[in-house]
Amino acid sequence: MSESPHPDAAAPTIEVTHQAHPLLEHVDLYLAVGKEHDASDIHLSVNSPPMWRRYGVLQPIWNDAPLLTAQDTEKLAMGFLTPAQKHHLADLGDVDFAYANAIGRFRTSVVRQRLGLDLTFRIIATNLRTMDELGLPQGLKLLTQYHNGLVLVTGTVGSGKSTTLAALVEEINNARHDHIITLEDPIEYVIPSRSCHVTQREVHTHTKSFANALRGALREDPDVIMVGEMRDLETISLAITASETGHLVLGTLHTATAARTLDRVLDVFPVDQRDQIRVMVSESLRGVISQQLVPRADGRGRALALEVLMNSPAVSHIVREAKTFMLPGVIQTGRRLGMKLMDDSLVELFQAGIITGEEAVARSEQKGTMREITGAD
Repeated sequence: MSESPHPDAAAPTIEVTHQAHPLLEHVDLYLAVGKEHDASDIHLSVNSPPMWRRYGVLQPIWNDAPLLTAQDTEKLAMGFLTPAQKHHLADLGDVDFAYANAIGRFRTSVVRQRLGLDLTFRIIATNLRTMDELGLPQGLKLLTQYHNGLVLVTGTVGSGKSTTLAALVEEINNARHDHIITLEDPIEYVIPSRSCHVTQREVHTHTKSFANALRGALREDPDVIMVGEMRDLETISLAITASETGHLVLGTLHTATAARTLDRVLDVFPVDQRDQIRVMVSESLRGVISQQLVPRADGRGRALALEVLMNSPAVSHIVREAKTFMLPGVIQTGRRLGMKLMDDSLVELFQAGIITGEEAVARSEQKGTMREITGAD
């Protein structure tokens, strides 16, 4: 795949006029500015001007805006937190939740630090897009056709995992007649029921934890379970068990490659359980999609780089034998099955002129080889 609009790759160039700008009175005003200009995050921190992350770069929204004081951020926080959230913040020093207003939904974190309160907002793209609209490879649709097994979407924070996961769910939602349960923290994309019946639950709002929600989901006659984050032993164990007992489980991990993803899944278990877990994963795994969003050379958004692992007899054998270091070689030779290495995806983007050689090197696994290909330092 040479180019993709996922999730903001083909964003139009927007000129932001940098001029003296007073501090705004409410967080909604900052969020409106960020959403209008395709920012992914807004940071309102003590001793800092209002900041945004736009196309992966953290920078001031206005170059000559005054610094926020502790009183400023306190006023902003108290202006939109609910009484329960204020109580939680006072007791524990931080509060995380999904905030919704007239313009959208935002993953929100308010924390107390040495200088005062800091507010961080992730702007949730509520426009649910299909796999075709995102430019995902057609071969990935095979992963949505299984009726059991484990599909993992991985990458760092802000790499578009939630967007890809929602697109996979929407593909199932349109093509099958099943019960889909999503477990998220927070709910990002609102997925209306189409051919499927979709139930969405938010951790900390509708349930105590991912593990509790996943345990409960198994009693709710699901066909497909989407787990927003597989972050601990109990959740990963329940997800693997569910994938073996007749459910298709879609989950995410914060890992950069397929090999590291499987290492993370297996290493979380006690040593005396790993042989059994390797056998279970070797049989239930359907595929791993690892992704990065790379700044485009023209500055107009980011391009999607993908590593794709599809299960095969060779992959199953490697997992059972704990030889995940051999996975890159299997992926390299598995192109006809739809597999692709991250470095190959980066090379395609570079050769198409979409990303710079410097970005390709910085994000590659084999940096020496990538320097030779791109000529970058």
